[in-house]
Amino acid sequence: MKILQIAAITMSLLCVTLLAAGPALATEAGFRGFDVPAQNSSQQAIHVVLYYPTQDSAKSIPMGPFTPTVAINGKPDAIVKGLIVLSHGTAGAELNHTGLAEALAKNGYLVAAIKHPGDNWQDQSLFSVGGGYYFSERPRQASRVIDAILSDPEWKSRISADAHGPRIGAVGHSAGGFTVLALAGGVPDPMRIISHCKTDSDDPIFCSLGRRMTNTGVETKSFEGLRDSRVRAVAALAPMGVVFSAQSLAAISIPTTIYAGEKDTYLVPRYHAEWVRQNVVKADYHAIQNAGHYAFMETPNMPIPSPDGDVGANPAGFDRAPFLKQLAAELNQFFDRALQ
Repeated sequence: MKILQIAAITMSLLCVTLLAAGPALATEAGFRGFDVPAQNSSQQAIHVVLYYPTQDSAKSIPMGPFTPTVAINGKPDAIVKGLIVLSHGTAGAELNHTGLAEALAKNGYLVAAIKHPGDNWQDQSLFSVGGGYYFSERPRQASRVIDAILSDPEWKSRISADAHGPRIGAVGHSAGGFTVLALAGGVPDPMRIISHCKTDSDDPIFCSLGRRMTNTGVETKSFEGLRDSRVRAVAALAPMGVVFSAQSLAAISIPTTIYAGEKDTYLVPRYHAEWVRQNVVKADYHAIQNAGHYAFMETPNMPIPSPDGDVGANPAGFDRAPFLKQLAAELNQFFDRALQ
């Protein structure tokens, strides 16, 4: 009896100790820059922001139009669940989805938020390069980021792996959705943009952008070879989808989840997200009621104009803040299932 009493007291004390220590062990999102150097004269260096799990304290820090809650240069945890590459939309920024990146990091992932050279808020030079270069360069930039992180001494040993190699996923919004679908095996066919915009008049914002993508000439070369077999799961948020051939989408075999805003007028879902849904056989599909194109992006603290109005504006009846929390929880569950 005394032994049982002592054991019970010991267990009670242990529980109290663990409860008292709980707040100090809360995982936060670390934050630091990471630069991928150019390998030749045809490339630009790629700036990346890394979000990762840390036990250091986080605080809210205004950074331009966004306010991440992070531990700047916090000490990374010894092991992360996997690497998630995050690709922003056209003319976007590496902080566009900071809330999502923070949530993934607090759940144990290393997140690499890319600032795409030639297609960010400061530089849209990819549009002026001919031959469909836009469609091949964006996914290749994402693969270069994966290369760099997997070869970096500080990070390569932290990323969980199994018999198939490191656990890697990707999530992207808009043109970032295109980017991650190309990594999954979608093959761009820029001629589809030309034919779509000749026959369908109810996708005007995209077609204005599409003309910029194709007005320097589209070569008949193949866009095969963009798939990155290291990427095991992708989440495409309001993706630019019409550019992909049906055959290539049907060949995507990794776990794929697609989100669309029902009131998206930038990338009208029936030509983009639904085209992907129709052809990626096993994809999950989420149509978000009342959501516009920018519902998947962090709300900026200042007006940011776009071809579809203010980035921070929402259609009537849509509340972005709780939706973004729900989205982060769902994507954490998706990557946990797909990668673990």
